[in-house]
Amino acid sequence: MRVRKAVFPAAGWGTRFLPATKAQPKEMLPLVDKPVIQYAVEEAVAAGIEQVIIVTSSQKRAIEDHFDLSFELEHLLEERGDVEMLRRIRHISDLAQIAYVRQKEQLGLGHAVLMAKELIGHEPFAVILSDDVLVSERPAIGQLIHAYDQVHASVIAVTQVPHEDTGRYGVIDPEPAGDELDHGRLHRVKGVVEKPDPSVAPSDLAIIGRYILTPKIFDKLEQTQRGAGGEIQLTDAIEALMEEQEVYGYEFEGKRYDAGTTMGWLKASVELALERPDLAAEFREYLAHLEL
Repeated sequence: MRVRKAVFPAAGWGTRFLPATKAQPKEMLPLVDKPVIQYAVEEAVAAGIEQVIIVTSSQKRAIEDHFDLSFELEHLLEERGDVEMLRRIRHISDLAQIAYVRQKEQLGLGHAVLMAKELIGHEPFAVILSDDVLVSERPAIGQLIHAYDQVHASVIAVTQVPHEDTGRYGVIDPEPAGDELDHGRLHRVKGVVEKPDPSVAPSDLAIIGRYILTPKIFDKLEQTQRGAGGEIQLTDAIEALMEEQEVYGYEFEGKRYDAGTTMGWLKASVELALERPDLAAEFREYLAHLEL
């Protein structure tokens, strides 16, 4: 069955970016001139996703407003004759069919995914964490969908990290899935260790915010006990899923920015601006003249 739907958990408080996120969702923080979440939605649409399901909470109305029509703004741009900006604004509301689900309690990533169960139904689906901004020639989630089409099992995105940083991530215990599958980028997952000490980390392959999951994950999420902080962890449910179904890790091709941290957001802002034809030359000249 084809992967047609994607879940975007967006209910967190964004405490790392306070006070900026006191009244503004962290997903709406701009990278150059687009909010973080729009990059992720555009990635999903480019990969063939037809329905976007955004899991929100109170204080997140700005996300809904961003992807909705804005008649007043469009009328103003039309009157001014700003055709290019009008096209860009209309593109946002035309991106995809978007549905919203409210997560009333902040009970973790696993619980946020579970909130989308009724809208997903009995089909495989994507989970995309917009904090991870992935830049690649082929949409990152599209790479995972391609891998799913080969193995017909859940696939989680992984990337190699410095060994001393494994304590910051969920890390997979991998075994080869065969070089014929995506040139060795695909790994069969034997286990997942959450934030292991580097001395005992099973590998340097860390889980990042892209997943293709089979609907069986919902059964496992419903059975998963609350862990640290009273939250339902998605990694716990994935480990339970591995008892019944194979799970694969896929080393995606591209570059990752952790826009969920201040430093990652700053790096993404600078490097994405340098990729923009309309900004790159002037911005590069400005950076060259800074006294660092």
